[in-house]
Amino acid sequence: MLKTRVIPCMLYNGMHIVKTIKFGEMRTLGNPVQFAKVYDSRNVDELVFIDLAATEENRKSDLETVRKLMLECFMPVTIGGGIKNIQDITNLLKIGADKVCINTAAIENPGFITEAAKKFGSQCIVISIDAKKIGKDHYVFKNRGRTNIGKVALDWAKEIEQLGAGEIFLTSIDQDGTMGGYDLKLVKEVASAVKIPVIACGGAGKVQDIIDVVKIGKAHAASLASMFHYSGHTANSIKERMDKAGIAVRIL
Repeated sequence: MLKTRVIPCMLYNGMHIVKTIKFGEMRTLGNPVQFAKVYDSRNVDELVFIDLAATEENRKSDLETVRKLMLECFMPVTIGGGIKNIQDITNLLKIGADKVCINTAAIENPGFITEAAKKFGSQCIVISIDAKKIGKDHYVFKNRGRTNIGKVALDWAKEIEQLGAGEIFLTSIDQDGTMGGYDLKLVKEVASAVKIPVIACGGAGKVQDIIDVVKIGKAHAASLASMFHYSGHTANSIKERMDKAGIAVRIL
């Protein structure tokens, strides 16, 4: 049986790790390398590191910071932010990234998903979907939640699977940073419609939220940040509760 993964999400603004609330308010938390050291020591299954400002500032991923971070990580790492072409992916994989997370470039050029999947393998290509509820549907947004691209998240998820994506990193803008629970309807709709793994992000505030997003939302992995920063929970304390709830997890 495949294990359900617990994955910290580190958001980087070019200088510090930050935490957002509904993609708006931003709190500064600290040094990315120090955070990576802590996560590596605490039995997390993977790590997602996203350079939030890269696309906005029209620059590449901060390779020097990523390189330093990779030296502290012995778990799989996914890197996102500023990825626009095959060379950008090559550069990140060369310095140790296991997977890349693509958002804006996939929206603006869907064929890039297929090109990247053929070059590096689908398992390496994670597509990020930032979704917000409008009316009865969830729509896909880009530019850190500012621009509605006019596509329903469910339709976009199906499309990117067909294009060759190997995994979906699904974030609820409405729940981001609230610690009020995941958007279970959004996660379940997407996870039930595609065959590739879905990582749920946005809203974890207690362990039951994580159990619910796996059992009810059908997510293959739970990504979280605020719980690690503010609740005192570790990956092991979370996974012990998940195990008791009947969810297969990796416990050391």
